[in-house]
Amino acid sequence: MDISGRTALVTGGQRGLGRALAAALLEQGAATVYVTARRPVPTGDPRLVPVELEVTDAAQVAALAQRLGDVSIVVNNAGVDRSTDLLTGDFAGVRDEFEVNVLGLLAVSRAFAPVLAAKGGGALLNVHSALSWANLGNGYSASKAAAWSVTNGLRAALEPAGTLVTGLHLGYADTDMTAHVDAPKSDPRDIAREAVLGLLAGRNEVLADDTSRSVKAALAGDPVHLGLARAAA
Repeated sequence: MDISGRTALVTGGQRGLGRALAAALLEQGAATVYVTARRPVPTGDPRLVPVELEVTDAAQVAALAQRLGDVSIVVNNAGVDRSTDLLTGDFAGVRDEFEVNVLGLLAVSRAFAPVLAAKGGGALLNVHSALSWANLGNGYSASKAAAWSVTNGLRAALEPAGTLVTGLHLGYADTDMTAHVDAPKSDPRDIAREAVLGLLAGRNEVLADDTSRSVKAALAGDPVHLGLARAAA
């Protein structure tokens, strides 16, 4: 698809990977990128427009879709990682991870689906993880697996509208979210560049680094090993 001259929305777009994704879209000629945050701050680039959004607030999401009728690319990047142990952790932490990482993604996708359709289909890019396929025994991993499944369902549902639905998978990226992790990390700008190139090529899935590619390949093996992929993010 062509990005030049288009208007995009990146949830969680003012920090970390979201900020890199917004910059990569601008590099490919996007005219405007709305970047959301719970508490947005001004930007130094008039092409980057800060927008307040809590993805778990259905009414706020719906109102934003009504207001931003010029959007033709939506990037679901907003996410939380509580690393809540599935067996012994605070159940509220697991619930929060699913509310943001799965239901928030779905709410934004549903709200903006008619907007994208009105623009000829446009594109929906959902940020997943290598942990969509390998579980570290926590709620974050499980929520990313669920988000991957949601994306696959949305791809089929949005095909008649001509909407490109792309899933982005990656290992650890060097962002605030992974500051506590002692492991090799990718530059988020490299991940973002791969993601946007995937959109340009019309790809359904982007495996942005060696970690995501190796974990995806492991799906053909014994599923017990998918709970031991400690190099994923």
